[in-house]
Amino acid sequence: MEATVFNPVQQHLLKFFAFDGSEEKLLEMKAVSTKYFSQKLDKRLDELWDSRGFNQEKLDELRTIHLRTDLNDE
Repeated sequence: MEATVFNPVQQHLLKFFAFDGSEEKLLEMKAVSTKYFSQKLDKRLDELWDSRGFNQEKLDELRTIHLRTDLNDE
């Protein structure tokens, strides 16, 4: 059986939870990581929004575009 190789983030988390592996700590870490990645995503989406020149008008226009194709048409 092959050994699992952990990356540095996984190693750090394993060491962190070795001290206090309680359910409460797990929920707290989930909340912290969710908030962190949510903020990163918001920042990246804001950057994309600004760099691509999006605005509400463009968003409304994209909302009406029909991109699906009928699979029965051949």
